[in-house]
Amino acid sequence: MRIEAYTQVQQLYSAKKATQAKNSTAARFTDQVQISSKGKDILSAKAALAATPDIREDVTAPIKAKVQAGTYEVSAESFADKLLKKYEEMR
Repeated sequence: MRIEAYTQVQQLYSAKKATQAKNSTAARFTDQVQISSKGKDILSAKAALAATPDIREDVTAPIKAKVQAGTYEVSAESFADKLLKKYEEMR
């Protein structure tokens, strides 16, 4: 049995396979992405959230001014009620 003949046949087969692969890749379609309306809604909500500040200055500014002036007072009863309520929620 001649081994050289086998390798020649194998080389011909490999060359033919490579040209077929080139032809098939040329006929392929390009990938496309379509975002659903729900995805677009999520994207717009995410953009709106990124545009809002982390700290609401309209709420914190008066409290900050009272703390700096030394006039901010916290009711002990109110604080205790809120603390117990939070404790019950966590249980």
